[in-house]
Amino acid sequence: MQAIRNIAIIAHVDHGKTTLVDKMLHAGHLFKAHEQMGDLIMDSNDLERERGITILAKNASMMYKGVKINIIDTPGHSDFGGEVERVLNMADGVLLLVDAFEGPMPQTRFVLQKALQLGLKPILVINKVDKENCTPDLVHEAVFDLMFTLDATEEQLDFPTIFGSAKQSWMSHDWKDRTSDITPLLDTILEYIPAPKISEGNLQMQITSLDYSNYLGRLAIGRVFRGVLKDGQQIALVKRDGAIVKSTLRGLYTFSGLEKVKVDEVKAGDICAVVGIEGFEIGDTIADPVNPEALPFIAIDEPTMSMLFTINDSPFFGQEGKFVTSRHLKERLEKELEKNLALRVEPTNKAEAYNVFGRGVLHLSVLIETMRREGYELQIGQPKVIMKKVNGVTHEPVEELTIDLPENVSGKAIEIVTRRKGMMLSMTPKGDRVVMQFEIPSRGIIGLRSQMLTATAGEAIMTHRFKEFQPNKGEVPGRINGSLICMETGKAIPYSINNLQERGRFFIDPNEEIYEGQVVGENSRPGDLVVNVTKTKKLTNIRASGSDDKVRLVPPIRFTLEEALEYIQDDEYVEVTPKSIRLRKIFLKEHDRKKARNAAAVA
Repeated sequence: MQAIRNIAIIAHVDHGKTTLVDKMLHAGHLFKAHEQMGDLIMDSNDLERERGITILAKNASMMYKGVKINIIDTPGHSDFGGEVERVLNMADGVLLLVDAFEGPMPQTRFVLQKALQLGLKPILVINKVDKENCTPDLVHEAVFDLMFTLDATEEQLDFPTIFGSAKQSWMSHDWKDRTSDITPLLDTILEYIPAPKISEGNLQMQITSLDYSNYLGRLAIGRVFRGVLKDGQQIALVKRDGAIVKSTLRGLYTFSGLEKVKVDEVKAGDICAVVGIEGFEIGDTIADPVNPEALPFIAIDEPTMSMLFTINDSPFFGQEGKFVTSRHLKERLEKELEKNLALRVEPTNKAEAYNVFGRGVLHLSVLIETMRREGYELQIGQPKVIMKKVNGVTHEPVEELTIDLPENVSGKAIEIVTRRKGMMLSMTPKGDRVVMQFEIPSRGIIGLRSQMLTATAGEAIMTHRFKEFQPNKGEVPGRINGSLICMETGKAIPYSINNLQERGRFFIDPNEEIYEGQVVGENSRPGDLVVNVTKTKKLTNIRASGSDDKVRLVPPIRFTLEEALEYIQDDEYVEVTPKSIRLRKIFLKEHDRKKARNAAAVA
């Protein structure tokens, strides 16, 4: 039987997971000399390459000294924590990657806690030791302390440590002793990561992720825990509610490098993809048809945020997108539920609107951005935090926020966070920068990033992760300035924009098509203001010196999708189409808005 090692690579954002996987795949001689694979091979999706982050967990494998090493690359953002939780079940050990300068960060703690609870054996890789002012030995101690506080067992605390730089393709047991390749890491994996434990009994395989092929349909990916899977064999699918569905396998694939290779059988301990099963969900068990036994279901943390998804009913609907009806929206959200474990969708009292629950603004905005690229048009309401009642008291999610910023602007950052009901836990100087830790309600984080970057001249690096539910902290101040609302549909005239520049900052370009009720700018004062941006200059045949000055327009503010979602108020929507992101009022006509305000005041 072939020797196998199953490892997951876990780390905080930007600590070098995907780069390390690249180097491991190159070390396994998976590519021919003429193949130019480029960097970040595992970040295969367009969105991942643009943002420079991993969103979906992915599998690859390599051969080293006759042993097959299955590698699972995982995302580093807490918003995609659901991806990490489900794939850790396939691994027997983890490579914990930590930056030699930054040390353990909030997400390091989150992923490490999940791995230790599952009893996985860690190997610590201290990466980026070629950075200036890095402190690998202090980081090593900090990780040991972190593992100790997370209740690691004696065996887990006795972890090996490898130092190196994945980018420069070397790893070593001592960071001062530079080697020429990453073989010390691969040798350590073979030595310390246990081979898969195989218990006797009937077939058991848990589906932990899924893939889609235009030729084969849906593929179930998971690890065989017991027994042997054979191509064409009869199996039973045990679902979450205990229902058992019989079916026949139509294809069996294992991972070789980045490719899937068709095989006749897969033995216990290996990771494979299965074709031919209908209606499966993540967490279901593929079992023996005669005596089916289910594996424990994968537990996933609860969502912390919700947004309203509704069809696009603006005057410009259907001009750019292919999918615009409520049926399209419903089908797309149902399809997403099949593979996105941390997502939940609930219908509302309106047929065309759905409440979508997720882990955070980034988690949901990646879904919206993907839908937008597929040709969907939709509108999104203001992100709302999910509240809970505990013993009759309203509790809200609280997050641990870490901000890394220059020391001279730390005072501004503390002021902004405390205004949003944040509480400082610690402040650690690192060179000419400071790392500050806060406890802050999730409501306070919405819209915080743009304010923080403005206050610190773009220097602040923010990360946050869900901590727990705590009693409600009271009112969190939102946006103070009101909106500039368009009075009528037409083209934005430069002459009008120029005259209104004192009233606020604009979000639209000159000569852009706009409609009544669209939010075209931010008022410089509190309260909304309806402005006429479509008014042209009245022409006369009398010339006057000075009245025909050249118009000088301030460049408009352009929002990314996340910034737009964090910016809007509760009476506004973000309209998302394949080519545009617009902000609008829910009620487009001024008299409808007045009616709604009066009704709210009476209530």
